[in-house]
Amino acid sequence: MLKPALQLRLGQQLTMTPQLQQAIRLLQLPVLELQAQIREALESNVMLEAEDESGSLETGESALEPQFETPYESSAAPSTEASASSEQADEHHDGGEAREAEQPLDIVEDQDWSDSQVTGPAESPWSGDDDHSQDFSDARGETLQEHLTWQLEMSRLNEREMRIGAAIIDAINDDGYVIEPLDEIARNLQPEIVATTAEVERVLKHVQAMDPAGVGARSVSECIELQLRQLDPDTPGRETALAIAAGYLDQVAEQQYALLRRQLRVTEEELENALVLVRACQPRPGSSVHSVPAEYIVPDVFVRRTERGWAVEINPASLPRIRVNQSYAGLIGRSADHAMLRTQLQEARWLIRSLEIRNETLLKVARCIVQRQSAFLENGDEYMQPMILKDVAEAVQMHESTISRVTTNKYMHTHRGVFEFRYFFSSHVAASDGTEMSSTAIRAKIRKLVAAEEPDKPLSDSRIADILSQEGVLVARRTVAKYREALGIPPSSERKRVSVR
Repeated sequence: MLKPALQLRLGQQLTMTPQLQQAIRLLQLPVLELQAQIREALESNVMLEAEDESGSLETGESALEPQFETPYESSAAPSTEASASSEQADEHHDGGEAREAEQPLDIVEDQDWSDSQVTGPAESPWSGDDDHSQDFSDARGETLQEHLTWQLEMSRLNEREMRIGAAIIDAINDDGYVIEPLDEIARNLQPEIVATTAEVERVLKHVQAMDPAGVGARSVSECIELQLRQLDPDTPGRETALAIAAGYLDQVAEQQYALLRRQLRVTEEELENALVLVRACQPRPGSSVHSVPAEYIVPDVFVRRTERGWAVEINPASLPRIRVNQSYAGLIGRSADHAMLRTQLQEARWLIRSLEIRNETLLKVARCIVQRQSAFLENGDEYMQPMILKDVAEAVQMHESTISRVTTNKYMHTHRGVFEFRYFFSSHVAASDGTEMSSTAIRAKIRKLVAAEEPDKPLSDSRIADILSQEGVLVARRTVAKYREALGIPPSSERKRVSVR
């Protein structure tokens, strides 16, 4: 029979303290979510206060205030200032818990990299044509349905036709196409209105006459035909273009111009004029009206060139400057009545320390990436170096999981554009000289070769693989095809441009 007994055992165990959990959570948050988290903390914790843009932190004030500018404001001695502020902050924190929060994040001394900001355009992906015009969304934020409803209300239709027109407009998607059958629209009007399919189609003709041209179509063919019918009847090639829209769009897509010319029994000049009209039509008429809210990326770090090399800094506008409210902190006594305030003061200290750790870690990783990818910043994608998370983790003496959190949804603003940290990590391909080349660099070479090819003699995947092999990059044809598809470049058969004449 077993008897109850007590035993004493010694062992080590990693404990996830609340401060450690908060530091890890803040480390992986993107800028916008982190800003929302800080605003929520400012509203719920009376011990926290936001500092004005013009405000400055006095030397004698609490060291618990987030000295966000310290790690990057001065390029002369970033390591010294960062360590000084960190030591000063640790004096007012719980020592054991602060050390527990620092250990998994592996904070090390900053390298000798400086700081500031810069702007620049981003490199756009390959496009099949030379038209780089941009579509600007409607600044008023008016939707396509609102735009059509306004025109419907201005029309001279009776109340019954207005109700049918409203049902048709509800069945139009953002691209401007009617996505429901007419008999289904007629059934949806019941029992208030009993309408036939012919009556719905008659009202549909009024909707199709509205702006933008081609709206209310039920197919691409009908959409192009609606736009062509609004042209002057004397326009050269109009009738041939209508015939193409009615039943020959597949031949146009496959560029079978000789067969198309024989089927339509037209001359080369007539076919060329007709194709110009067809290509000028908008296959998605609703996109000119439908307004999509613009999504902006707030960069976490800025990178620019200085006399001493590439400079890296934390974006000061990405986070609000916060500190402990010293007026409230000085009123806290040791009585039990102040237990809640002491708890909020401790939470405020944890938050500020976690933000300091986040900025220090983010800056270290960004400087390591810039140092390793300086050739890319100098010359472009073709000079991207192969790099994985383990390389950065070993360089900054952190765990790979920490690097993964830092590089997820974090963005770097360079003179070549805004890039996610993950963009700089890529697999490698062996070169003929024994070195390794980044897959990003190979994709850039493929994009360059396709952009410089002759329009009537596009390069096949096998030919591209041969050219890359001559340059020392050993890649198979299927690898070229995979990279080409990732770049959104169609195969050579679709890229072939055969002139009509």
